[in-house]
Amino acid sequence: VQLVESGGGSVQAGGSLRLSCAASGYTYSSYCMGWFRQAPEKEREGVASIDSHHETTLSDSVKGRFTISQDKEKNSVYLEMNDLKPEDTAMYYCAAQWACPDGLASPLSVSSYNYWGQGAQVTVSL
Repeated sequence: VQLVESGGGSVQAGGSLRLSCAASGYTYSSYCMGWFRQAPEKEREGVASIDSHHETTLSDSVKGRFTISQDKEKNSVYLEMNDLKPEDTAMYYCAAQWACPDGLASPLSVSSYNYWGQGAQVTVSL
């Protein structure tokens, strides 16, 4: 199983970025995927999640600004980030949990996911 993120970069405050995560090497028909971020010297935190029924969960810090979506045909999940703030600066990670037909009890918890991508840096400047 491999998760590959792309789309990170640098942007000024108020700008937008779109992260993509392409998944490969699995055969499960149901899965849950999430986006996490980790700033220097801080713990990894859940940002957004989506399950195979398209149910989404967003952290309070990004509600109204970020959107998570998926394209099952492309085995991909996306994180659309708008109105970015300097505090959004972090390494963003894609995560997956397969065989997830009923969703996750804690969709924004690191421990809920078994597979992780290598990360994509997002830097927001004033």
